[in-house]
Amino acid sequence: MQLDQPLSEKEFDELDSFLLSDRSPEDAMTMDILHGYLTAIAIGPETIMPAEWLKKVWGKEETDVPKFKHEKEEQRIVELIMRFMNEVLVTFEVAPKEFEPLFVEHEHEGQTLIDAEAWCWGFWEGMELRPGSWDPIWESEVGDLMRPIYLLGADEIEEEELPLVEDPVKAHKLAQELEANLPAIYKFWVPRRKPAVETVKRDEPKVGRNDDCPCGSGKKFKKCHGADSAE
Repeated sequence: MQLDQPLSEKEFDELDSFLLSDRSPEDAMTMDILHGYLTAIAIGPETIMPAEWLKKVWGKEETDVPKFKHEKEEQRIVELIMRFMNEVLVTFEVAPKEFEPLFVEHEHEGQTLIDAEAWCWGFWEGMELRPGSWDPIWESEVGDLMRPIYLLGADEIEEEELPLVEDPVKAHKLAQELEANLPAIYKFWVPRRKPAVETVKRDEPKVGRNDDCPCGSGKKFKKCHGADSAE
């Protein structure tokens, strides 16, 4: 995979078409939702491996899997998604203030406005992979940076907050505020970001039977707690 290459316009359309096709699950992410999702994973509190986050692109259920024609097509689509992710990562690492969220534009009363709702849904899905890990920023002095994401992306908001998102002009302003806040959100997590934790499944005991018992008794494991296990 040439992961360092950003998607061309043709490749963007190719991935977009597949996500919208009948061969993708009904709940598969669209490009704007996917972009928000990848952004949350890229700038958030913890490194998450593709093996975990990739399957959520297709839906929340284990049965939500795409119908690839063949292995080559699967490799192609996964490569496009990975390069889409890498573009997000590289932009934040090199020039975070130049990052542009994939918002939708629409016409309203003669004005061209931006709609960040779908992007924020995706960002929220990304946060849900590690919900508790995001608490430090919500509880910090810069917690207000997250407010546009909450208003536009949360499943439920307070009734008195609804006018802020139901009015297209106000929602447009929230989207602008969100875009301006993203570099600061990224900056907050840089010194706090945790590396990925890889779970290794072992077929054998972690402690060899001829090793010293980890309890500190000085005995061999097989003659100490290993003997208990054998019994």
